[in-house]
Amino acid sequence: MSVEEKLQMGPRTGVTYPLQVIYCGNCSMPIEYCEYYPEYDKCKQWLERNLPDEFEKVKIGDEAGEGGGAEEEKKRQKRGGKGMIKTKKKEDGPKQVCVSRAPRGKKKSVTVVTGLSGFDIDLKVAAKFFGTRFACGSSVTGEDEIVIQGDVKDDLFDVIPEKWPEIDEDLIEDLGDQKR
Repeated sequence: MSVEEKLQMGPRTGVTYPLQVIYCGNCSMPIEYCEYYPEYDKCKQWLERNLPDEFEKVKIGDEAGEGGGAEEEKKRQKRGGKGMIKTKKKEDGPKQVCVSRAPRGKKKSVTVVTGLSGFDIDLKVAAKFFGTRFACGSSVTGEDEIVIQGDVKDDLFDVIPEKWPEIDEDLIEDLGDQKR
């Protein structure tokens, strides 16, 4: 094929249009790209069950490139990488919510709430709730820490059990004033 034929604009001779692309039911990629998917074996099984004619074509292609199969096997990612979601280990210690006040500047302070994740409470949702309830800024700052702008420590003893009934008022501990 000459350079002019490769760069030809418009439809090519010998090709029927519109092009029909067959997608894999396992990885949702075109079946030509299944071999680059981490679970290639599952893609092969799906193809064998649902499209046996296409499976035969793929099988013939695999046998032709069998000489470099070991090298190709090394390149393919087998274990989880960045795409895998890591689950956090929950501690089975005593569940308790700690509330404290920390200074911010000369006359201002913030309220720090820790321990909510032990009760399977989404910290982002809780921070949003505190911000709207107290009409102030609230954010998740640590793995299990919410900082609420302003001194709302005393109000939290009533608000937390009202919003989340699984947290009893006895499980909320007042740590007093803390240094940040």
